[in-house]
Amino acid sequence: MKLYTFFRSSASYRVRIALNLKGLDYEQVPIHLRRGGGEQFGPAYKSINPQALVPALEDGGRILTQSLAIIEYLEEKHSKPPLLPVDPADRALVRSMALIIACEVHPIQNLRVLNYLKKEHKQSDEAMNSWARHWINLGFSALEQTVVSSPKRGKFCFGDAPTLADICLVPQLANARRFGCDLSSFPALLQIETHCAALLAFANAAPEKQPDAE
Repeated sequence: MKLYTFFRSSASYRVRIALNLKGLDYEQVPIHLRRGGGEQFGPAYKSINPQALVPALEDGGRILTQSLAIIEYLEEKHSKPPLLPVDPADRALVRSMALIIACEVHPIQNLRVLNYLKKEHKQSDEAMNSWARHWINLGFSALEQTVVSSPKRGKFCFGDAPTLADICLVPQLANARRFGCDLSSFPALLQIETHCAALLAFANAAPEKQPDAE
């Protein structure tokens, strides 16, 4: 397998965690999102992913895009260890936790959104950071409450083994720190992060551990 990735991309970070949890070998192909105006916009990479986003996963001659779709593909093809519970309602709960981040928080503080705010709406760096913090705090507040009230609360977002929800949470916490978020209001999420950090699958996927890290 070949993963087109950028060390600081939280969506790429998610897929690296999932690949590591599944114990799968993969080759990293770095796509620098800032160098030369963004390598993702070049014709070579756009022929791989027309959306000009990372990650993309090549497996068996097929190209897959969108981090959660990639992770679900890995889950279906390599079922052990599972990243989703067995019970349908529990699976829906874990997916909802993941989607709070992947659909409601991350997209509106992604690089291309912030660049648009800066260039087209003349926003300062601090204004963009404030924008990001606002949406991160809203999402984390909801996720904290969801985790704490879960009937099957454990060491992780759901139970005592990492799931899709944790795979989304950890990269978003890293993003939150980059934007200067005060995370003290989210003790449950920080405790989960500590449990995740103790696992090599998470630790080895961290941005600073990647070959293209700056």
